[in-house]
Amino acid sequence: MNSFVDRFSASSASSEIKRMHELFDEEDYHGVDAVQSSRKGFSMGTNVLPKFVVPAVSDPSAFLKLHTDDHADPSCKIKINHGTTTLAFRYQGGVIIAADSRATAGSYISSSTMKKVIEINPYLLGTLAGGAGDCQYWETYLGMQCRLHELRNKERISVAAASKYLSSLMYSYKGMGLSMGIMICGWDKTGPRVYYVDSDGGRLKGDLFSVGSGSTFAYGVLDQGYRWDLTDEEALELGRRSIYAAGYRDSYSGNSINLYHIQENGWKFIGNYDMSKMHYEGPDGIGYGYELRVQGKSSANPPSAIEVAIEA
Repeated sequence: MNSFVDRFSASSASSEIKRMHELFDEEDYHGVDAVQSSRKGFSMGTNVLPKFVVPAVSDPSAFLKLHTDDHADPSCKIKINHGTTTLAFRYQGGVIIAADSRATAGSYISSSTMKKVIEINPYLLGTLAGGAGDCQYWETYLGMQCRLHELRNKERISVAAASKYLSSLMYSYKGMGLSMGIMICGWDKTGPRVYYVDSDGGRLKGDLFSVGSGSTFAYGVLDQGYRWDLTDEEALELGRRSIYAAGYRDSYSGNSINLYHIQENGWKFIGNYDMSKMHYEGPDGIGYGYELRVQGKSSANPPSAIEVAIEA
């Protein structure tokens, strides 16, 4: 990373140190060690201001797009690959939020215990898809602003206002390289609400959303099983089974399922479910796996003559 910074920075590390000597007197400047320690992630000292080195180009946004947009240029130097599956839907009993726990860096699985549901406040949850750091930082920042809203106005912020605040914030950073596709979910005076917000400032209100590389597989299960009058048990099962389907078919999603339920009195963490266990056993001893569900009912595994005779 340091070599990448040195390559595109206006000055190298050695010239930066010389420049610091010129700017500060010897008693105010903490020396070469301070600068070197800052490059390793430590403090530069109280009298030396930290500096964020950006590429020495006229338009950093265009530079970033040129080197990271693999859709326009497959031979770009930096390929930012993301993979995940998150979903949220509202029904008569509240909002169900579910997500897998696999974090990837290209084809490398960097974490199998990633927390992709961020607890903004006791009544608001946000999902995480895209850049992990981007989502975690800005949703944490949103939580701070929601708390300030409560202190100023003596009432809880609405889901619409929270999502609009984040959307406006993202629009001001449009084209700056952020990667976010999240859902802001909660319960306010108007009931259960779900909003989708992305890093371009887009904001959508809806009943059902799924985001990530495995979202197409999750949508297949959600569209088949969703209805407004679901019971709590049916809704939880639908969210769990949808994430399982994505984890089974999408190599960038998997490991485990985190399940949340938002009701009028706030959100509740339902549990963490291992996808391998869901495949073979399911939540009640009946596995989700295709071969288990169609055993004795497909052309590849037809029922035996004895079973046919018993059914007759």
